[in-house]
Amino acid sequence: MTRLYLGYSDEEMKTSPYARFFNPKMAELPRHVIDALSKGTVAHELLPPFARVGELQRGGYALVENGYTIAPDGSARIACLTEMPGVTPQMWEWWFAWHGSEAQRYKLWHPLAHVDVGWADGRADLAYIGRTSNIVEYIGSRRMNVAVRFVPPASIGFDEQQLRARGEVAICGRGIVRDLRMESGWLVHHIRPVPGGSEMRSRFWLGGGNVNPIGMEGALGKFIGRTAAKLQAFSSTQAAELMIHDAQEMNHLAAILPVLHAAFHSKN
Repeated sequence: MTRLYLGYSDEEMKTSPYARFFNPKMAELPRHVIDALSKGTVAHELLPPFARVGELQRGGYALVENGYTIAPDGSARIACLTEMPGVTPQMWEWWFAWHGSEAQRYKLWHPLAHVDVGWADGRADLAYIGRTSNIVEYIGSRRMNVAVRFVPPASIGFDEQQLRARGEVAICGRGIVRDLRMESGWLVHHIRPVPGGSEMRSRFWLGGGNVNPIGMEGALGKFIGRTAAKLQAFSSTQAAELMIHDAQEMNHLAAILPVLHAAFHSKN
């Protein structure tokens, strides 16, 4: 069995081509994230349900770009904004295709929480849509065996022609709890260019009505999903931990993504 561990080993620090980018000293959380955490949960009406995900393509900003809530069905809704000077949306699209085949790459993203990654199909080519990424990571103090099945933006309500015309990228995925073989929610990272760089608007919809057994989409699947969601209800503490995790990893990687992209994007 492969031993899983946080960080780089001494040998990896000496030999890995990525070691010079590995920095376990994380930057402080942005002020807007700290302010949102200090407010606690917000009214669920302020964070739209997954069915309205396409609204992210509207110009401007939502009423809440940083915050979290627990909806009436017990699901968590989380929003987090990451400002990224010097970063383009296309760099993030490259990153999601590139990092998933090696744990050493994945650990660069969040050195204090990411443990392991691998594509379910075993391939190492540069692609992510239509594939499932198996992940081991910490959210808060909980080590989790999860997965993300990446889907085309159009399949959940985005206008892909408009995304391309605006130079935007939408990373869209179905979250999976591998130990339970349950689809647990949805995630979207909408990245759009702004003067001097880009910004990422991350959204998560987890638990509650978002839960479904893998491969069981009908009425029985929805019933089992609702039952499972009630047995393991998502808490506001867990929602806050995920918001913190997202803010940490996105801000940390954004600081090194331009140099990572320059160093490795042409080598694959």
